[in-house]
Amino acid sequence: MSSILGIVVVLAAVLGGFAMAGGPFAVLIQPNELIVIGGAAVGSILSSAPGKARARLIGALKRGFKDSSPTKQDYLDLLKLLYELFGIMRREGILALENHVNERDKSALFAKYPSVVKRHHPMDFLVEGLKQLVDGCPASDLAQLFDAELETHHEEQHAPVALLRGTGDALPGLGIVAAVLGIVITMAHLDGGPEEIGHHVGAALVGTFLGILLCYGVVGPIANNVEVQDAAEGRYLGCIKEALLAAARGTTPALSIEFGRRAIFTDERPSIEELEKAFQELKKSS
Repeated sequence: MSSILGIVVVLAAVLGGFAMAGGPFAVLIQPNELIVIGGAAVGSILSSAPGKARARLIGALKRGFKDSSPTKQDYLDLLKLLYELFGIMRREGILALENHVNERDKSALFAKYPSVVKRHHPMDFLVEGLKQLVDGCPASDLAQLFDAELETHHEEQHAPVALLRGTGDALPGLGIVAAVLGIVITMAHLDGGPEEIGHHVGAALVGTFLGILLCYGVVGPIANNVEVQDAAEGRYLGCIKEALLAAARGTTPALSIEFGRRAIFTDERPSIEELEKAFQELKKSS
């Protein structure tokens, strides 16, 4: 929603300023210029995004129009789930988690935290890490596995953003292409009156305007939005990683949670008091 709101504000500011200056809106309606720029942009994407890259790019565009960044409550739910998991490990041993990780869809414990379960990749990251612990993986090897997974995830998320940003950077140039074609058309009408020539020149300049506006007012901000959301998911995964590694080293559940909590940005991080209150409520309900 923030992307849509931002685009609306950009268009309102640009068109509002144009209207305040007495600009005629009719001259901005140039579908031929938009077809040249948009069609060339789509063609460049098809040329530069083979195979699965296209599907990842579409997924990145979808992420750009929704906000999936974890909130403070999401982190609190995650830490509560981890605290319960580590409590089971402490009391009953790591093998007590086998049923939860092997049949997670049937796990009553995971079902208590839908905000965690709905995040498919972090959930896979958590469950696979727990499976490695159940299978006897030492903490040092688990740390290397986590690092490899996080590096792969970062590259996978970065590739479509780079494609999107590259396409956005090309839009001003494509706008110039549309403008040059408009000037060619203008040259073919030099025998016309000043009004006709002015109309064709104005239409040509709209191509440059659209290319620059789409680059800096639409595509670029969407790419930034996706990148910020991907970084937020990376922090969420980092929280899981630090907490699980601490638990794998034999640290107490409370201290393991503190390792995970420290991986969260301060304005999204639940306070120690909030965690203590949440953990007391868990103990009362168990």
